[in-house]
Amino acid sequence: MKSRQLPVPAWHAPTGEAGVICLDRAKMALQEREEDRKAPAVDRGWCRGKRNDPKSLRQGPAHKSGVGAYRIELVNSYFRLPRAIVLAAALLVMAMTQAWEGQVFAQAKLDAHYTVSLAGLPLGHGTWTIEIGENQFSTSARGATAGLLRIFASGQGQSSARGVISGGQLVSSTYSSSIYTDKKYDEVRMVIAGGTVKEFSAEPPNTPNASRVPLTDAHRRGVSDPMTASLVRIPGNGDTVVPAGCQRTLSVFDGRMRYDLQLAFKRFDTVTSQAGYQGRVVVCAVHFAPIAGHVPDRYAIKYLVEQHDMEMWFAPIAGTRIIAPYRISIPTPVGVGVLEASQFISVPQPGRASVKTQ
Repeated sequence: MKSRQLPVPAWHAPTGEAGVICLDRAKMALQEREEDRKAPAVDRGWCRGKRNDPKSLRQGPAHKSGVGAYRIELVNSYFRLPRAIVLAAALLVMAMTQAWEGQVFAQAKLDAHYTVSLAGLPLGHGTWTIEIGENQFSTSARGATAGLLRIFASGQGQSSARGVISGGQLVSSTYSSSIYTDKKYDEVRMVIAGGTVKEFSAEPPNTPNASRVPLTDAHRRGVSDPMTASLVRIPGNGDTVVPAGCQRTLSVFDGRMRYDLQLAFKRFDTVTSQAGYQGRVVVCAVHFAPIAGHVPDRYAIKYLVEQHDMEMWFAPIAGTRIIAPYRISIPTPVGVGVLEASQFISVPQPGRASVKTQ
């Protein structure tokens, strides 16, 4: 069955809630800069106003490049990968065929707060909530720019995913993401069944480019959304912070691009949150492998493909066999971009645990 593209929803002004720090999608704003220069200027500069009140929306100037814009787009580029890879984002449970082995999948909740920095300078903050129930799960993230980045532009957004627990795996059913800045917006919605994207919409659409690798229905099969993909299940009975958490390839479709995140065990480390988890984490090396929906000659794509120092750190969610991103680091031409948890509180929730077998 072919994927059906959803009608694009009417855009609405944000209501002031923070949005996702780019753990959720790998659309690279930086790679569109060249297209922006070639294409006619289009004004997409909405400023926040009252919801559904057209008079409260005022038009902003068309996109202009410069040092500030460069830094903003650079941050967007690299933190939309695990949106962790984000930032977000990220950021990984695929429908794998490993047996559940009769383990108890306890109900649990993770409440995490993250900060984002570039070359040591604070750029943003966000929250990520994951709730794992008996037969289903939900996850949502919100974030906003902060610190020096607000001098150049403000941005905020949110992402969410829901799904079911099947054979011990978190299998996504719906995914949505909305990101807003002073001059641009980005919205994606997807409906997924059994790892196949059935319906999706992305607004605004990708700029036409003859060099862009076309997306086909085959690219939308056997995939996960960026948020669900960033949650890794560890089979077995023992510790969940193990090298096996890194020995996998994450197949991601974010509504615009199909890519793989190839993980490999690198080392163990120890973290101390300001609130919540303190203990060992597993550190994975990450290699970004674009497959479709991208322009191969774009600088951001070539740069990320050539990187060998990207890392994802995973910490356990109490009461489950799931590990989630604690820290993500991505080298950039102007310094290392880091998304790191300042709070990582996970607690098993009251309720009857379910036994999933296959």
